[in-house]
Formats: sequence, structure tokens, C-alpha cells
Amino acid sequence: MIASSLLVLLSPLFLIIALLIKLDSKGSIFFIQGRIGKGGSIFQMYKFRTMVKDAEHKGTGLFSYPDDPRITRIGNYLRKTSFDELPQLLNVFSGAMSIVGPRPPVTYELGDYSEFTDKMKARFRVKPGITGLAQISGRNALEWPEKIVLDNEYIERFQRLGVLEDIVIIIRTIWVIVTMKNVVEQRRIEES
Repeated sequence: MIASSLLVLLSPLFLIIALLIKLDSKGSIFFIQGRIGKGGSIFQMYKFRTMVKDAEHKGTGLFSYPDDPRITRIGNYLRKTSFDELPQLLNVFSGAMSIVGPRPPVTYELGDYSEFTDKMKARFRVKPGITGLAQISGRNALEWPEKIVLDNEYIERFQRLGVLEDIVIIIRTIWVIVTMKNVVEQRRIEES
């Protein structure tokens, strides 16, 4: 219900963004990527495309940094404002995602699901979300082990507090978006 209402409300913005993406670079309007969802199921997650076509197979692959030449002009703006995430409302509408929950990793990002530890698998007990506790606690500044701890903490909190936990995360997400904190990954300094 919330996702369908937001999709209708935001449809003019979707059209403007789609037009800007098409005018800015060649390729699809959407970036569609396999992600791991609840119980280890695989689904296709939608985002507005912010990089050149087939960027995932060029340069630094999955990782993108502030000076990444693969990011398009409009893509840079979409990333800073987090507008690139809006098409995930389609995933919420279809039932693959929730508004709040652990972010779904790329299918090959963490290895094979069957080999995940119990702690890693625990975060897949619920549907993945557009935003979550890890997103408001550091987002791209966090390493995966930190995100997993926060995701499991979210699930425990949700079991106690229910929708109140989600409301707090949504409010804090708005602040993170407005301040544009940790939107782009920073290069990690390699230790020698």
C-alpha cells in the first residue's frame, strides 16, 4: 500500500529522472542487479542507472569511488541525493523487499550463500530493505562485518519494538539523505 502510493506520488519525478538519464548517456534507464533476499532467495533489484553501460564489468567493478570516471553527470547527482534508490519501490510493491530491513548484497559479493556462517544467514530472516540500521549508522563507510552486526541488531529490535523501530529508521534516513553522509564509498588505505 505504501509502495504503490509512493510510486503514484513520485511518478512525475520518475519521468523527469528517466528523461535526464536518457539525455545524459547511452543505456537503460534502470540498473538491474541480482541480489540475495529473504532466506537466500535471489531477486532482481532495480535502481536508476548512474554509471556508463556495463560499468560493473569495467574499472573497479562493484566498487565506486568519488572520482570514478564511470559515473555519469546525472548519475553523480542521483547518487548524492539517493534518488537512484527510488525504483526499489517496485521491489517493495512486488514483495521482494521492504521499506526497512537489511540491505540485500549482490549475489556474488559475499560468496556462496550455502557457505555463509549462521551469523551471516541470520540477517536473511527478514525481507531486505531500501534503508536499514546499517544505512543510518554509517552506510558506505561500514565494512560488511559491521553491517551484518547492525542488520542482526535491527531484526532483534524489530521483534521487540515492531513498526516503531521502522519509523525511527525512516526518520533518521531522511536526515542521512539530506546531509548526504557516506553516500559514496571511500577508498580504503591498504596496510603494508
